[in-house]
Amino acid sequence: MNDRIPTPTATPPDILRCAYMDIVVTDLAASREFYVDILGLVVTEESETEIYLRPFEEFIHHNLVLRRGPIAAVAALSYRVRSPRDVDLAEAYYKELGCRTERRSNGFAKGVGDSVRVEDPLGFPYEFFYSVEHVERLAWHYELYGAGALVRLDHFNQVTPDVPRGRGYLEDLGFRVTEDIQDSDGVTYAAWLRRKDTVHDTALTGGDGPRMHHIAFATHEKTNILYICDKLGALRKSDLIERGPGRHGVSNAFYLYLRDPDGHRVEIYTQDYYTGDPDNPVVTWDVHDNQRRDWWGNPVVPSWYTDASLVLDLDGNPQPVVSREEPSELAVTVGADGFSYTRLGDEEHGFKLGNTL
Repeated sequence: MNDRIPTPTATPPDILRCAYMDIVVTDLAASREFYVDILGLVVTEESETEIYLRPFEEFIHHNLVLRRGPIAAVAALSYRVRSPRDVDLAEAYYKELGCRTERRSNGFAKGVGDSVRVEDPLGFPYEFFYSVEHVERLAWHYELYGAGALVRLDHFNQVTPDVPRGRGYLEDLGFRVTEDIQDSDGVTYAAWLRRKDTVHDTALTGGDGPRMHHIAFATHEKTNILYICDKLGALRKSDLIERGPGRHGVSNAFYLYLRDPDGHRVEIYTQDYYTGDPDNPVVTWDVHDNQRRDWWGNPVVPSWYTDASLVLDLDGNPQPVVSREEPSELAVTVGADGFSYTRLGDEEHGFKLGNTL
Protein backbone atom coordinates (compact mmCIF):
# COMPACT_ATOMS: atom_id res chain seq x y z
CA MET A 1 0.00 0.00 0.00
CA ASN A 2 1.19 3.54 0.84
CA ASP A 3 0.29 4.81 -2.65
CA ARG A 4 -0.36 8.47 -1.98
CA ILE A 5 -3.74 9.84 -2.97
CA PRO A 6 -3.19 12.64 -5.52
CA THR A 7 -3.65 16.17 -4.21
CA PRO A 8 -6.45 17.91 -6.13
CA THR A 9 -5.86 21.31 -7.69
CA ALA A 10 -9.29 22.32 -6.37
CA THR A 11 -9.41 24.32 -3.14
CA PRO A 12 -10.40 22.14 -0.17
CA PRO A 13 -13.34 23.19 2.01
CA ASP A 14 -12.60 25.06 5.23
CA ILE A 15 -13.66 22.49 7.82
CA LEU A 16 -14.54 23.80 11.29
CA ARG A 17 -15.04 20.64 13.31
CA CYS A 18 -16.56 17.19 13.47
CA ALA A 19 -20.29 17.84 13.80
CA TYR A 20 -22.34 14.64 13.91
CA MET A 21 -22.34 10.96 13.18
CA ASP A 22 -25.26 9.21 11.47
CA ILE A 23 -25.46 5.59 12.62
CA VAL A 24 -27.80 2.72 11.91
CA VAL A 25 -29.03 0.66 14.86
CA THR A 26 -31.14 -2.48 14.80
CA ASP A 27 -33.19 -1.84 17.97
CA LEU A 28 -34.11 1.82 18.36
CA ALA A 29 -35.65 1.38 21.81
CA ALA A 30 -32.56 -0.36 23.18
CA SER A 31 -30.33 2.32 21.66
CA ARG A 32 -32.49 5.05 23.18
CA GLU A 33 -32.10 3.48 26.60
CA PHE A 34 -28.31 3.44 26.18
CA TYR A 35 -27.79 6.94 24.75
CA VAL A 36 -30.58 8.82 26.56
CA ASP A 37 -31.45 6.98 29.79
CA ILE A 38 -27.91 5.88 30.65
CA LEU A 39 -25.59 8.43 28.99
CA GLY A 40 -28.00 11.35 29.28
CA LEU A 41 -27.83 12.77 25.74
CA VAL A 42 -30.60 15.27 25.00
CA VAL A 43 -33.33 14.33 22.51
CA THR A 44 -33.83 17.13 19.99
CA GLU A 45 -36.57 15.22 18.19
CA GLU A 46 -37.54 11.64 17.47
CA SER A 47 -39.88 9.42 15.49
CA GLU A 48 -40.56 5.71 15.19
CA THR A 49 -37.53 5.33 12.92
CA GLU A 50 -34.94 7.88 14.09
CA ILE A 51 -33.71 9.86 17.10
CA TYR A 52 -31.68 13.10 16.99
CA LEU A 53 -29.42 13.66 20.00
CA ARG A 54 -27.04 16.30 21.34
CA PRO A 55 -24.97 16.96 24.49
CA PHE A 56 -25.71 19.84 26.85
CA GLU A 57 -23.46 22.54 25.38
CA GLU A 58 -24.38 22.05 21.70
CA PHE A 59 -26.45 24.63 19.80
CA ILE A 60 -26.76 22.87 16.42
CA HIS A 61 -29.66 20.49 15.92
CA HIS A 62 -27.79 17.27 16.73
CA ASN A 63 -24.45 15.54 17.08
CA LEU A 64 -25.75 11.98 16.74
CA VAL A 65 -28.48 10.44 14.62
CA LEU A 66 -29.80 6.97 15.44
CA ARG A 67 -31.65 5.39 12.52
CA ARG A 68 -33.41 2.06 12.70
CA GLY A 69 -32.19 -0.35 10.05
CA PRO A 70 -31.36 -3.98 9.32
CA ILE A 71 -27.56 -3.75 9.71
CA ALA A 72 -25.68 -1.88 12.41
CA ALA A 73 -23.33 0.49 10.58
CA VAL A 74 -22.28 4.11 10.10
CA ALA A 75 -24.01 6.11 7.37
CA ALA A 76 -21.99 9.34 7.68
CA LEU A 77 -19.17 11.09 9.51
CA SER A 78 -20.25 14.69 9.18
CA TYR A 79 -18.21 17.90 9.36
CA ARG A 80 -19.38 21.49 9.54
CA VAL A 81 -17.68 23.92 7.16
CA ARG A 82 -17.17 27.66 7.50
CA SER A 83 -19.58 28.96 4.86
CA PRO A 84 -22.16 27.82 2.29
CA ARG A 85 -19.46 28.22 -0.38
CA ASP A 86 -17.39 25.55 1.33
CA VAL A 87 -20.09 22.98 0.55
CA ASP A 88 -19.52 23.82 -3.13
CA LEU A 89 -15.78 23.49 -2.60
CA ALA A 90 -16.18 20.10 -0.94
CA GLU A 91 -18.25 18.79 -3.83
CA ALA A 92 -15.72 20.03 -6.41
CA TYR A 93 -12.76 18.73 -4.40
CA TYR A 94 -14.07 15.19 -4.19
CA LYS A 95 -15.26 15.14 -7.78
CA GLU A 96 -11.70 15.96 -8.83
CA LEU A 97 -10.53 13.04 -6.68
CA GLY A 98 -12.89 10.83 -8.67
CA CYS A 99 -15.06 10.09 -5.64
CA ARG A 100 -18.77 9.48 -5.79
CA THR A 101 -20.76 12.44 -4.41
CA GLU A 102 -24.40 13.17 -3.64
CA ARG A 103 -25.83 16.61 -2.87
CA ARG A 104 -29.12 17.43 -1.18
CA SER A 105 -30.30 21.01 -0.76
CA ASN A 106 -32.55 19.95 2.12
CA GLY A 107 -29.88 17.84 3.78
CA PHE A 108 -29.61 14.16 4.62
CA ALA A 109 -30.85 14.63 8.19
CA LYS A 110 -33.46 16.79 9.90
CA GLY A 111 -32.22 20.18 10.98
CA VAL A 112 -29.41 20.26 8.40
CA GLY A 113 -29.59 22.17 5.12
CA ASP A 114 -27.58 22.00 1.93
CA SER A 115 -25.11 19.12 2.27
CA VAL A 116 -22.85 16.94 0.21
CA ARG A 117 -22.00 13.34 1.06
CA VAL A 118 -19.07 11.56 -0.52
CA GLU A 119 -17.49 8.13 -0.60
CA ASP A 120 -14.00 9.33 0.19
CA PRO A 121 -10.74 7.78 -1.09
CA LEU A 122 -10.50 5.59 2.04
CA GLY A 123 -14.06 4.29 1.61
CA PHE A 124 -15.65 6.37 4.37
CA PRO A 125 -18.96 8.21 4.00
CA TYR A 126 -18.04 11.83 4.71
CA GLU A 127 -20.55 14.68 4.81
CA PHE A 128 -20.02 18.45 4.67
CA PHE A 129 -22.61 21.09 5.57
CA TYR A 130 -22.93 24.67 6.78
CA SER A 131 -26.65 25.44 7.08
CA VAL A 132 -28.15 24.01 10.26
CA GLU A 133 -31.06 24.64 12.60
CA HIS A 134 -30.15 26.15 15.95
CA VAL A 135 -31.56 24.74 19.18
CA GLU A 136 -31.27 25.87 22.77
CA ARG A 137 -27.81 25.47 24.26
CA LEU A 138 -28.41 23.96 27.69
CA ALA A 139 -25.07 24.97 29.21
CA TRP A 140 -26.76 27.10 31.88
CA HIS A 141 -29.49 24.58 32.75
CA TYR A 142 -27.69 22.96 35.65
CA GLU A 143 -31.00 21.66 36.96
CA LEU A 144 -30.92 19.27 33.98
CA TYR A 145 -27.32 18.13 34.34
CA GLY A 146 -26.63 14.71 35.79
CA ALA A 147 -23.35 13.84 37.50
CA GLY A 148 -22.12 12.22 34.28
CA ALA A 149 -23.22 14.97 31.89
CA LEU A 150 -21.85 14.82 28.34
CA VAL A 151 -21.20 18.34 27.08
CA ARG A 152 -19.69 18.19 23.56
CA LEU A 153 -18.97 15.94 20.63
CA ASP A 154 -15.18 15.62 20.63
CA HIS A 155 -14.01 13.34 17.81
CA PHE A 156 -14.35 10.35 15.52
CA ASN A 157 -11.89 7.48 15.13
CA GLN A 158 -11.59 5.58 11.84
CA VAL A 159 -9.98 2.21 11.09
CA THR A 160 -8.08 2.03 7.82
CA PRO A 161 -5.55 -0.50 6.48
CA ASP A 162 -3.13 2.21 5.27
CA VAL A 163 -2.64 4.96 7.84
CA PRO A 164 0.09 6.90 5.93
CA ARG A 165 -2.13 7.06 2.84
CA GLY A 166 -5.04 8.30 4.92
CA ARG A 167 -2.84 10.75 6.78
CA GLY A 168 -1.62 12.35 3.55
CA TYR A 169 -5.16 12.64 2.20
CA LEU A 170 -6.48 14.27 5.38
CA GLU A 171 -3.51 16.66 5.54
CA ASP A 172 -4.28 17.73 1.96
CA LEU A 173 -7.87 18.30 3.10
CA GLY A 174 -6.58 20.71 5.75
CA PHE A 175 -6.26 18.52 8.85
CA ARG A 176 -3.11 18.81 10.98
CA VAL A 177 -1.43 15.91 12.75
CA THR A 178 -0.99 16.27 16.52
CA GLU A 179 0.26 12.80 17.53
CA ASP A 180 1.14 9.47 15.93
CA ILE A 181 2.39 5.98 16.77
CA GLN A 182 5.35 4.47 14.88
CA ASP A 183 7.96 1.76 15.22
CA SER A 184 11.70 1.83 14.55
CA ASP A 185 11.11 0.66 10.96
CA GLY A 186 8.93 3.69 10.27
CA VAL A 187 5.63 1.76 10.19
CA THR A 188 2.81 4.09 11.27
CA TYR A 189 0.10 2.44 13.34
CA ALA A 190 -2.13 5.42 14.11
CA ALA A 191 -2.39 9.19 13.66
CA TRP A 192 -4.46 11.90 15.34
CA LEU A 193 -5.63 14.84 13.20
CA ARG A 194 -7.47 18.02 14.10
CA ARG A 195 -9.33 21.02 12.70
CA LYS A 196 -10.54 22.58 15.96
CA ASP A 197 -7.86 23.41 18.53
CA THR A 198 -7.90 20.10 20.41
CA VAL A 199 -5.91 16.91 19.88
CA HIS A 200 -8.23 15.61 17.18
CA ASP A 201 -11.44 15.77 15.24
CA THR A 202 -10.69 12.35 13.84
CA ALA A 203 -8.02 9.71 14.23
CA LEU A 204 -6.78 6.95 11.95
CA THR A 205 -6.21 3.58 13.58
CA GLY A 206 -4.42 0.91 11.54
CA GLY A 207 -6.50 -2.19 10.91
CA ASP A 208 -8.96 -3.84 8.56
CA GLY A 209 -11.17 -1.17 7.07
CA PRO A 210 -12.84 1.08 6.27
CA ARG A 211 -14.63 0.80 9.61
CA MET A 212 -15.62 3.19 12.37
CA HIS A 213 -13.71 2.61 15.59
CA HIS A 214 -15.60 5.02 17.85
CA ILE A 215 -17.37 8.29 18.40
CA ALA A 216 -16.29 10.32 21.44
CA PHE A 217 -18.23 12.71 23.66
CA ALA A 218 -16.54 15.04 26.14
CA THR A 219 -17.29 15.61 29.81
CA HIS A 220 -15.96 18.44 31.97
CA GLU A 221 -14.17 16.32 34.56
CA LYS A 222 -12.87 12.78 35.06
CA THR A 223 -15.26 12.50 38.02
CA ASN A 224 -18.10 12.61 35.46
CA ILE A 225 -16.63 9.48 33.89
CA LEU A 226 -16.29 7.74 37.25
CA TYR A 227 -19.96 8.48 37.92
CA ILE A 228 -20.93 6.82 34.63
CA CYS A 229 -19.02 3.71 35.76
CA ASP A 230 -20.82 3.74 39.10
CA LYS A 231 -24.17 4.21 37.36
CA LEU A 232 -23.54 1.27 35.05
CA GLY A 233 -22.61 -0.86 38.04
CA ALA A 234 -25.74 0.15 39.92
CA LEU A 235 -27.87 -0.73 36.87
CA ARG A 236 -26.09 -4.09 36.56
CA LYS A 237 -24.90 -3.02 33.12
CA SER A 238 -21.16 -2.91 33.72
CA ASP A 239 -20.75 -5.38 30.86
CA LEU A 240 -21.23 -2.35 28.58
CA ILE A 241 -17.76 -1.19 29.67
CA GLU A 242 -15.15 -2.45 27.23
CA ARG A 243 -12.09 -0.59 28.48
CA GLY A 244 -11.19 1.83 31.26
CA PRO A 245 -11.57 4.10 33.00
CA GLY A 246 -8.00 5.22 32.46
CA ARG A 247 -5.63 7.91 31.27
CA HIS A 248 -4.34 7.91 27.70
CA GLY A 249 -0.71 8.62 26.91
CA VAL A 250 -1.72 9.79 23.44
CA SER A 251 -3.86 12.94 23.94
CA ASN A 252 -3.29 12.86 27.74
CA ALA A 253 -7.06 12.51 28.11
CA PHE A 254 -9.02 10.54 30.69
CA TYR A 255 -11.20 7.94 28.96
CA LEU A 256 -13.87 5.27 29.15
CA TYR A 257 -14.93 3.01 26.26
CA LEU A 258 -18.45 1.59 26.09
CA ARG A 259 -20.27 -0.58 23.57
CA ASP A 260 -23.86 0.23 22.68
CA PRO A 261 -26.47 -2.52 22.13
CA ASP A 262 -25.32 -2.99 18.52
CA GLY A 263 -21.62 -2.99 19.42
CA HIS A 264 -20.93 0.57 18.22
CA ARG A 265 -18.10 1.89 20.38
CA VAL A 266 -18.52 5.14 22.31
CA GLU A 267 -15.72 6.90 24.14
CA ILE A 268 -16.32 9.26 27.05
CA TYR A 269 -13.38 11.65 27.02
CA THR A 270 -12.02 14.61 28.97
CA GLN A 271 -9.01 16.83 29.63
CA ASP A 272 -6.84 16.75 26.53
CA TYR A 273 -4.79 19.84 25.58
CA TYR A 274 -4.72 22.93 23.32
CA THR A 275 -3.15 22.50 19.88
CA GLY A 276 -4.00 25.73 18.07
CA ASP A 277 -0.55 27.31 17.66
CA PRO A 278 0.81 27.09 14.10
CA ASP A 279 4.03 25.49 15.39
CA ASN A 280 2.31 23.00 17.68
CA PRO A 281 4.78 20.07 17.85
CA VAL A 282 3.81 16.57 16.75
CA VAL A 283 4.14 13.97 19.50
CA THR A 284 5.42 10.59 18.25
CA TRP A 285 5.03 7.47 20.37
CA ASP A 286 6.87 4.18 20.03
CA VAL A 287 4.44 1.33 19.35
CA HIS A 288 6.18 -0.82 21.99
CA ASP A 289 5.65 1.74 24.75
CA ASN A 290 2.61 0.50 26.62
CA GLN A 291 1.96 3.96 28.06
CA ARG A 292 0.87 5.21 24.64
CA ARG A 293 -2.64 3.75 24.91
CA ASP A 294 -2.87 3.72 28.72
CA TRP A 295 -0.68 6.05 30.78
CA TRP A 296 -0.88 3.70 33.74
CA GLY A 297 0.40 0.80 31.63
CA ASN A 298 -2.77 -1.27 31.86
CA PRO A 299 -3.29 -3.88 29.11
CA VAL A 300 -5.65 -3.02 26.26
CA VAL A 301 -8.31 -5.64 25.61
CA PRO A 302 -7.86 -7.28 22.17
CA SER A 303 -11.41 -6.37 21.10
CA TRP A 304 -10.39 -2.70 21.16
CA TYR A 305 -7.99 -3.47 18.29
CA THR A 306 -10.10 -5.99 16.38
CA ASP A 307 -13.72 -4.80 16.64
CA ALA A 308 -15.21 -1.84 14.77
CA SER A 309 -18.41 -0.82 12.99
CA LEU A 310 -19.06 -1.24 9.29
CA VAL A 311 -19.52 1.88 7.20
CA LEU A 312 -22.03 2.34 4.38
CA ASP A 313 -21.74 3.56 0.81
CA LEU A 314 -24.13 6.22 -0.51
CA ASP A 315 -26.65 3.52 -1.42
CA GLY A 316 -26.73 2.26 2.17
CA ASN A 317 -24.72 -0.91 1.49
CA PRO A 318 -21.76 -1.94 3.69
CA GLN A 319 -18.39 -1.06 2.23
CA PRO A 320 -16.08 -4.08 1.69
CA VAL A 321 -13.47 -4.44 4.42
CA VAL A 322 -9.84 -4.62 3.24
CA SER A 323 -7.21 -6.31 5.40
CA ARG A 324 -4.22 -4.36 6.66
CA GLU A 325 -0.99 -5.61 5.07
CA GLU A 326 1.41 -4.04 7.55
CA PRO A 327 1.38 -5.37 11.12
CA SER A 328 -1.33 -4.09 13.40
CA GLU A 329 -0.75 -2.84 16.93
CA LEU A 330 -2.20 -6.05 18.34
CA ALA A 331 0.09 -8.12 16.12
CA VAL A 332 3.22 -6.48 17.48
CA THR A 333 2.30 -6.92 21.13
CA VAL A 334 2.51 -9.94 23.40
CA GLY A 335 -1.04 -10.80 24.42
CA ALA A 336 -2.60 -7.39 24.72
CA ASP A 337 0.05 -4.69 25.06
CA GLY A 338 2.34 -7.02 26.97
CA PHE A 339 5.65 -5.33 26.14
CA SER A 340 7.71 -3.68 28.80
CA TYR A 341 8.45 -0.01 28.19
CA THR A 342 10.54 0.94 25.16
CA ARG A 343 11.53 4.58 25.19
CA LEU A 344 12.99 5.61 21.86
CA GLY A 345 14.26 9.17 21.75
CA ASP A 346 13.36 10.06 25.33
CA GLU A 347 14.38 7.61 28.04
CA GLU A 348 12.51 9.51 30.70
CA HIS A 349 9.10 9.92 29.14
CA GLY A 350 8.65 7.29 26.44
CA PHE A 351 7.78 9.73 23.66
CA LYS A 352 9.51 12.30 21.50
CA LEU A 353 8.54 15.58 19.93
CA GLY A 354 8.75 15.44 16.16
CA ASN A 355 9.05 18.21 13.64
CA THR A 356 6.41 20.90 13.76
CA LEU A 357 3.89 21.11 10.96
